[in-house]
Amino acid sequence: MPARPTWRGHIKLALVSIPVEIFPATKAGKSIAFHQVHEPSGQRVRYEKVVPGIGPVDRDEILKGYEVEKGEYVLLDPEEIEKVKLESRKTLELTQFVDIGDIDPIYFDKPYYVVPADDLAEEAFVVVREALRRTKKVGVGQLAMRGQEYVVSLKPCGRGMVLETLRYADEVHRASSYFREIGDTKPDEDLLDMAETLISKKTGEFDASEFENRYIEALQDLIKEKIKKKGKRVIQDRSSDEPAKGSNVIDLMAALKKSLDSGDRGAGAKKSAAKKPAAKKTAPKKATPARKRA
Repeated sequence: MPARPTWRGHIKLALVSIPVEIFPATKAGKSIAFHQVHEPSGQRVRYEKVVPGIGPVDRDEILKGYEVEKGEYVLLDPEEIEKVKLESRKTLELTQFVDIGDIDPIYFDKPYYVVPADDLAEEAFVVVREALRRTKKVGVGQLAMRGQEYVVSLKPCGRGMVLETLRYADEVHRASSYFREIGDTKPDEDLLDMAETLISKKTGEFDASEFENRYIEALQDLIKEKIKKKGKRVIQDRSSDEPAKGSNVIDLMAALKKSLDSGDRGAGAKKSAAKKPAAKKTAPKKATPARKRA
């Protein structure tokens, strides 16, 4: 477990107060760091904090300022901002409980692991965890950390719990403004049956370890090729960046049939057999034996 928690405080449920600590549940994945370089000289571009008429200044001389009038600022030091009076800075009060599927995934932002702060807190922690698990509910409240107050959800996760920060309503674009041009046309039933069968064929248990960051690998290959060619320009993909235009129904039917005939079941699909029957049947047939797990 990491030495320093992201947040220490209490989960409050009515009169029950449980001391907890939360830790980031995710970490930075593979990445390649690029610097900005001045091409003519080959030197790295660096940035300095400067004040007009004064020049470069030290970082410890810089404060946050809120502009109240043009050129006039109210200055705030880090401690003043950190100590803003908010109850949620030290207490996460669960003010609402909702069904697990009630929160649209688009609102979820970042997950954190939640653990009891000490042995004395464990009993109450386990009671709340199991109550959420049995009722299939998610606790919702607000919590302040890192200079921001977040809406958060709390749900069971193994022996502990997971807290996820949520986006506020004004941070999410309305879907209707993007989807309004999509018509109300009903899909062709034959095409729909084939698409459902294709989904069943590729259905399996999700395993995140089966997916690699291929973009990072491709960038590494590009860098190796650039080194080999002594910096000469290398364009690996000569295809157009223009998206393909939508195909007609005949093309879609052919593409679906070809997909069903292929042996590819997709990443993760090999872990469990397809549970959905094949295409819609027009006459009774003998039952097909269930597939064995791979």
